[in-house]
Amino acid sequence: MCRSIKTLRPPATPEVTEDDIRAAALQYVRKISGFRAPAAHNREVFEQAVDAVAAATHDLLAGLRVRGRSGAAAAGGGSGSARSAQTG
Repeated sequence: MCRSIKTLRPPATPEVTEDDIRAAALQYVRKISGFRAPAAHNREVFEQAVDAVAAATHDLLAGLRVRGRSGAAAAGGGSGSARSAQTG
């Protein structure tokens, strides 16, 4: 679908950062909405969508079981507190 979104699951990406997750979420929302940068009247809903996709991506990566790795290690090792600070 979107060629610039890279695989974030280990072993393809051994260390996933919050920036990696946010960049993938932004690319996804851009692709779905058709906007590279939203107009002022769409900015809030656009950013909410990016936040929601980033949160879902983080949860997915944290919950995946990859052979030889725990979910927390696969998601960048306990970066959930950073996500909680962003969303709450």
